Amino acid sequence: MKQEFDVLVEHLLAGNIFLEEAIELLEKRMIQGALVKSGGKQTAASKLLGIHRNTLQRKMVQFELGNVRTRRKPLVRATRTPRRKSGAA
Repeated sequence: MKQEFDVLVEHLLAGNIFLEEAIELLEKRMIQGALVKSGGKQTAASKLLGIHRNTLQRKMVQFELGNVRTRRKPLVRATRTPRRKSGAA
């Protein structure tokens, strides 16, 4: 496996691929593979990759991979009404 990886590195260097682009390609392919292997389940894919589910979702948006279902926190009211103190005045 290490020899194959070394050959890939040499190929990328020969093809004038910058490190940032190589990392992006590797991340994207690994995420795609993990999603396929997990049947599209993001939690399982994130465990295969060793990253948090939120990180996986962020990267899926970044690389435009599939449908990203995110949970959103409920919106807080824009204007809160002040609480009245109870008790004798």
